[in-house]
Amino acid sequence: MRFVLAIVAFVVAAVMIVAGIAQRTVFAPPSHIQAAATVSGDPRYLMIDGAALNAHPGQQTLTVADAPQGAKPVVAYGRTADVKAWLGGQKYVAVDYQKATGALSTKTVTPKPTAGSGDDSGAAATPSPAPTPSATPTPSATAGGETTSAAGPNPAGSDLWLEEFDGDAAQVTRMNIPDDVSVIVATDGQKAAPSRVTVTWPVDSSTPWAFPLIIGGLILLVIGIALYLWGLYTHRRSRGPRRKSGPKMPKLPKAPKYKPTAMIESTPRGRRSTRRARVILPVALAGALALTGCTSGTDAATTPSKTATPLATEAPNAGQLPPAVTVPQLQRIVKRISESAAEADSKASADLAKVRFTGSALQLREANYAIRAKKTDESALPAIPASPIVLSLPQATDAWPRTVAAVIDSPKDAKGNAQAPIALTMVQQTPRDNYQVEYAISLEPKAKVPNLAPASIGSAVVPPDSKLLALAPQKVSAAYGDILMNGDKSQYASLFNAEGDTLRTQVGSDWKAKQKAAVPATASLDFTTGPGEGTDVAMATNDSGAIVWTHLQESQVLKVVEAGAEVSAGATAAALSGVATSKTGIQSDFGYQLAFYVPPAGSNAKITLLGFAQGMVSAKQLP
Repeated sequence: MRFVLAIVAFVVAAVMIVAGIAQRTVFAPPSHIQAAATVSGDPRYLMIDGAALNAHPGQQTLTVADAPQGAKPVVAYGRTADVKAWLGGQKYVAVDYQKATGALSTKTVTPKPTAGSGDDSGAAATPSPAPTPSATPTPSATAGGETTSAAGPNPAGSDLWLEEFDGDAAQVTRMNIPDDVSVIVATDGQKAAPSRVTVTWPVDSSTPWAFPLIIGGLILLVIGIALYLWGLYTHRRSRGPRRKSGPKMPKLPKAPKYKPTAMIESTPRGRRSTRRARVILPVALAGALALTGCTSGTDAATTPSKTATPLATEAPNAGQLPPAVTVPQLQRIVKRISESAAEADSKASADLAKVRFTGSALQLREANYAIRAKKTDESALPAIPASPIVLSLPQATDAWPRTVAAVIDSPKDAKGNAQAPIALTMVQQTPRDNYQVEYAISLEPKAKVPNLAPASIGSAVVPPDSKLLALAPQKVSAAYGDILMNGDKSQYASLFNAEGDTLRTQVGSDWKAKQKAAVPATASLDFTTGPGEGTDVAMATNDSGAIVWTHLQESQVLKVVEAGAEVSAGATAAALSGVATSKTGIQSDFGYQLAFYVPPAGSNAKITLLGFAQGMVSAKQLP
């Protein structure tokens, strides 16, 4: 019976071990699902919808191939509405996933023309493009008989993308994006996009029963060996001599003892030899099965790839507009602005400054470059730090223009002294434009920024004529200019907080009075204020107030009032006007970039200056 049980144990153990090994090898499930598509023609852009990328659960791996010779592929992703707005009137190929066939499908999309949209300018967000029935991009004939699509804008380096990869990093990209985000694939807009697209999703290829089956089979094999050895031991004892009871037989005469020869003695006895052979076979079988059972199955080889930053987005409530940028997107934008500003400042190039600056911020930098070209001891404007961003305030919108504010900590200066944080107000005019700095100011030492909406939600832009604030945004500049002229006698003095306002101390009414007193009797000095070149920007705070960015321009007119007299322009004004002295007079214009907190209407709080940037922006000789 023990031999029967041992044989059964051997058979069951072998079946379990083989089944466990088969689950890891022969019957192992696939490690991934793959869908591919080849795009015919030479379209400049491919767009893969987020729904297609989420056709299967798990992280998506996008592989692009077959780009034109010498062209670097570009893979970027952004909100689907933003991608379509960037494409504007450009034709593209939409890549979708067909659940019935498990393959990718392609179709050409021709956006509907919109009035004033401007195909190549991307001046405004266009409606969602409508697909056409054609399966391939509409080609245009060339002189050589080949078919090509019209060249378009280059998507590389756009601030609109949540993340971007180019060159080798774009060939294989791992990402995990939601349904409302789409991927754009292109090169430089001049050459065709890569024509081969493959999307791979991971599959749970785990075999939870493989290891228990192998281990269980090995245990059962050991039990079978034990039963087999026990059966052999019992069988050997049962074949010994048996004595019968009864009368004793008479002793027989002793026969001579038989001595076996050496040859016979060396031959193993049959029963023990059989036992050794029977024991060796199961042990060898157990070792072979154990070694085989420990061999793990091989997984599909993984291709080295670039992994995208995990995209953490909070689903907005119904009817809630998304923020203009995400925090990682803003960090990348600020870094690009910092690098561009550093290059422009180092070369004192107004053309380079125009890449990332506009309005009053550009005006102040252009003037500073012109002054430094003729006045070597003139200080440069504060550098734009790249990080860390301590405050992010994007506008909640899906249209253009878009506004984003950020506060960046400044590093210590060469002497180890702390510097004021820099607050940037950036505007993106169209989907294809990058963000440009409209205001770059240094915060006041005692500035207290009110509670703002989190970056994941964004803030609303307040209309310039809003009556829900203590003072409409478009009136703040003129009111503050009146305070700088008249001090506490200004009609607006009761609305503004004088505590912590260092600009009022530097160029306020008391300073102006001293400047006038220092002018000789042969000349006169007058000050006038007016709105500057900047656009008023106001973004709502959580207490129904607003942060208002505005620009004030102040003119200082030093005029000769006695014939034959002369006035000195000063080194800074001379650098801008080209005139050191004048017999008529000098007009110097100063630009003030200002940031205020304006409380809501009916509040007892006062308007507070949060920061400013100021400097001479122009000078000329009076006629």
